[in-house]
Amino acid sequence: MGRKKGEQRARVVTALDQLRHQIGLALGAARNARTGAEHELAQRRLEQEVVRTGLERAVADPELAARMTTPAMAGVVERLATVRDRFYADWADGPRRLRELVATSAPGPAGAPPGEWLGRIGTDPGLSSPELWRIGDSTVDIGGGQSFDVAVPLLDASHLAITSAPNTRVTVDALVESLLMRVLSTFEPGAVKVHLWDIGQLTGVLPHFYALTRTSAVTVHDPTRLADLLDDFAGHIRRIHGYTMQAGHPSLRAMRAATGKRLEPWRVGVLYGNGEDLQPEQIRDIKRVASGALEAGMSLILVDVPTMLDGAVENVHVTAERTAVTSMTGPDLAVRLDPPLPASQVTAAAGRLAEALVAKQGGPRTFGDLLPTEFGTESSAVELRAPVGFHEGEPVDVVIGDATPHALIGGPSGSGKTNFLYALLGSLCARYSPNELSLYLLDFKEGVSFAGLAPGRKEESWLPHARLVGVNVNTDREFGLALLRFLTDELRRRSAAAKQHEVTTLSELRQQDPAGHWPRIVAVVDEFQYLFGERDSVTALATSLLEDVARRGRSQGIHLILASQDIAGIEAFWGKPAVFEQCTLRIAMPKARRVLAEANQAAVAAPRWHAVVNHESGIGHGNSLAHVPDASSGGVFPALQRELWQRYGSTSVPRLFDGAHAPVLAESSAYTALSRSDRPRAIVGQSIDVADTAHAVELSAAPGRNLAVLGTGQRDAVSVLDSAVRSVARQCAPGDVEFALACLVEQCTPAVTALSDELSSGGHKAEVVTTDTLTDLVTAWAGQESTARRILVAYGVDAALPTLEAKEPGKSSGLDHLRALLKHGPARGVHVLGWWRSVARLKDTLGFGGTDDIGAWAALDVQGNELSTLAAGQVVHWSPRPDRALFFDRTTLSAPEIVVPFRREEDSDD
Repeated sequence: MGRKKGEQRARVVTALDQLRHQIGLALGAARNARTGAEHELAQRRLEQEVVRTGLERAVADPELAARMTTPAMAGVVERLATVRDRFYADWADGPRRLRELVATSAPGPAGAPPGEWLGRIGTDPGLSSPELWRIGDSTVDIGGGQSFDVAVPLLDASHLAITSAPNTRVTVDALVESLLMRVLSTFEPGAVKVHLWDIGQLTGVLPHFYALTRTSAVTVHDPTRLADLLDDFAGHIRRIHGYTMQAGHPSLRAMRAATGKRLEPWRVGVLYGNGEDLQPEQIRDIKRVASGALEAGMSLILVDVPTMLDGAVENVHVTAERTAVTSMTGPDLAVRLDPPLPASQVTAAAGRLAEALVAKQGGPRTFGDLLPTEFGTESSAVELRAPVGFHEGEPVDVVIGDATPHALIGGPSGSGKTNFLYALLGSLCARYSPNELSLYLLDFKEGVSFAGLAPGRKEESWLPHARLVGVNVNTDREFGLALLRFLTDELRRRSAAAKQHEVTTLSELRQQDPAGHWPRIVAVVDEFQYLFGERDSVTALATSLLEDVARRGRSQGIHLILASQDIAGIEAFWGKPAVFEQCTLRIAMPKARRVLAEANQAAVAAPRWHAVVNHESGIGHGNSLAHVPDASSGGVFPALQRELWQRYGSTSVPRLFDGAHAPVLAESSAYTALSRSDRPRAIVGQSIDVADTAHAVELSAAPGRNLAVLGTGQRDAVSVLDSAVRSVARQCAPGDVEFALACLVEQCTPAVTALSDELSSGGHKAEVVTTDTLTDLVTAWAGQESTARRILVAYGVDAALPTLEAKEPGKSSGLDHLRALLKHGPARGVHVLGWWRSVARLKDTLGFGGTDDIGAWAALDVQGNELSTLAAGQVVHWSPRPDRALFFDRTTLSAPEIVVPFRREEDSDD
């Protein structure tokens, strides 16, 4: 037992000895490592001090020299000498390369001496900006000292933060003035706009620029309204970002490069502080502006504004008169700032720049200035963009696309709304061909604003882009409804094509289906509030359709332009803001109400012949004031129209619907397109539709294929029957049809005679029947078979009822035979086209057999409540209108529809 314990003790002692030995080794290694680290740290500290002081000056410093000569530090001097020699060998040509770099990156006024450019007018159109802008020079202690140019980035690239030392405000002003004058002198007038704000000065900011403050090139802002200025900056940035990103570009710079157009001037915001902290919300707004400004073509120059900006910022600390330290050169190099520009020369140069800008802006612009040098070269795949006016000589564009799909235009009578529409249409049509743009134009007010855009008696040309022109439709609200139905159908067609090609936008569809015809459609509805003027089914359906088109049209290239004198009273949209929310493009004429946002009163102060163009749903920051040239006076727009017509005249002729003039049958495409048919169609009247179509009754063998014209209006009744007979005759060969024209009202004699003569001249058999012979005719036709089709046209059937009712005992009366003819005639090729002067008299004629034998009817001056029994019992909403009829054919229509009776050529428009 004792021996076992002894062995255990020996093992413990041995393990402890080994542990002490390992600990000793570790402590020794740690001491050695610490000594090495302390030695290396001493070397690094000495190296840092020598580098900061400079090797030559360090040798002359007794303390540093003593440390450098110790054996432990010998390697430091050797290493630094090697690095210096290598650096000098590499950097010997550095200053020259820097000078070349600045010369290349800062061409012209951006880097040249002032004597070469100060007082001269820039010619650069502003498609791109120099990368650097000279502020001074610096020297590197190499070979006796070599200098190089110092420049900073600015436009599109960086903000600039300047801080000053005490008593250096003059130097700071000279630096800012020199930079701004270089920028303004590089580009053509108007390419750069400068905003000056000084917390301590009301008007004395950079006084040598005073001449420019009278133009748009330089604006001095109220020192007490920094929040308003920053809001304007933020709104501008949002607007630029909106349309650049919508067009697929990350920045305004990228968009300029892609399109080859400047699009927007650069903006430089110079904010002078006093070194004290601003309010927290002001600092927040400055940072917010700075974060998105560069992509929007805006740079900030902050002077003594203590804040750290997000994004690219270059810092310049003015340390003394004409001396500064910059982040471009680092803290160890002093920059000698360029001398101040001669005050008198700056003042004179500013005056010349101001004069050049005023001269460039010129006097009042004309409609011709809106037009491009080459017509029809633009693509509408992404958007429609066209200038509509000018502000200080620069064009103001209207953009219609995915971001701003629909427009709302408002202005009281005489404010220039019609002139604006002409300026917009002309500018668009000059830039886009009819394959890129299709127009549907509707004017509800009593006028002919758009009538000249379709071929007429005075002008043979038409606007090739127009597919539909509707004027004087204030009483034909159904025509507006028809346009909305058409747009909905077209939207459905485009959506189906987009789904087939697995795309979501028009631009993508055009890429995937280049052979398809997919122009952007713009529907202009002037005085659109008339469409919603009644609380009826038309208003309800129009509201629903308009909301659908407004919501879904943006992605399929279908755009609405809704114009009105006053939109305040449109009850149809109360509580339904869907349409107005989609109208992100707002154009307000002088004194317009409820078009812009409620707090935006820009239209109140707008002068005559101007318009406020706003792509931001009417919010104030989106305002652009445009002087709109005269586009509507005699000969201005027609000259452009003729030129476009000569270029694109082979395109289809637009459909003209004039609510104030009745159509002529011979001029209707529905009539001219008729050809020979075994089932002729009797045309009743023109449809109120986008297409030039007509309602007609097919005279087939089906029961009820007869037509009744109802009402006391003789002229319209005669016109309806005249159109029906002429259209049937056009579809039948001579000998295939017999007409019996029963003139039962004396006043119809001239019209009946004229129609009979025309039918006879066309080779058709036409017999004129009187009241006395009508009974014999219907008796004969009711009992005879005929190989030819027979048409009985009866003018004023109710006038002959006493005669038709007479009968001999045991025989059927003429009325009985007429009823048999109505019931059984169509199956034997016999049809009745008759005029009854009231619904009651038609029912007297039909007797107790019901109304099934009259399958189609056209009502004139008959109230809707009298027609329910003739319309399958449905409620008929109809109030008689001049020169209009309500038509129903139970085989083709689910509800009665309004038609326009064709005017007989013998009748005058009066």
